[in-house]
Amino acid sequence: MTGKRARDESFPVGSWLIARPLRPHIHAFYRFARAADDVADDPGLSAQIRLERLAAFATALGGGEGPRPAHAMARSLAQSGLSPVFCLELLEAFRRDAAGAVTADWAALLDYCRYSAMPVGRYLLALHGEDEACRPACDALCAALQILNHVQDCGADYRRLGRIYLPADWLAAAGPASLGRRACSPALRRVLDRCLEGCLALLDQAAALPGQLRRPGLKAEAAVTIALARRLCGRLARTDPLAHKVGLTKMDKLGGLLTGLILAMRG
Repeated sequence: MTGKRARDESFPVGSWLIARPLRPHIHAFYRFARAADDVADDPGLSAQIRLERLAAFATALGGGEGPRPAHAMARSLAQSGLSPVFCLELLEAFRRDAAGAVTADWAALLDYCRYSAMPVGRYLLALHGEDEACRPACDALCAALQILNHVQDCGADYRRLGRIYLPADWLAAAGPASLGRRACSPALRRVLDRCLEGCLALLDQAAALPGQLRRPGLKAEAAVTIALARRLCGRLARTDPLAHKVGLTKMDKLGGLLTGLILAMRG
């Protein structure tokens, strides 16, 4: 289990920018996702046990027996009037993780993001009553954040879980075992750079999102997140994630916050 909390994330999770009445719902969604992710990532459990425990999350959303975070999420959904579809789509991604699904190519990685990341953004749009026209830019942002996380953790994911999210066709020249080393080979570095180029293209698509959103808090949080994502992309391009733990510094976060707020006000 990771024990990771919202404040440990690289990007805002229901921050002070969001309207206070909505924050408890976002935190419930985060705890649901984190608890299910911890089950899918538990190396001490067999794939079958992980899948059974993930099924209990879905059961609890429907009012049956299940883990506490899933029951809390069910109560949140009842209060907000939102569909459980966003939670159920996340569970599909976690089932793929638990079963050891392989990411064949970039298209397959984006399809994985369709379940692992895009439901998060779509939930936030629905919770804020935003127009569905915001979805394409929101989806692009969520996919970029997910892939940045995969690049950040590519070595740890391979060593701890034997899991590879990088496109297999791109990785073929470097070899999967290169992820288990303590430094990137030139061939693996090319794969990571290619993924980062894809992230930048997604962030370019996401740039329209703050201007499309109506809620000031969500607009600001989206702009800050895009600014932080660009900073993290730059750090990952300059630093070997196998040799070093790559993340945002306090100055990065402050700079991203200021840049995002300025862009949000302009939008």
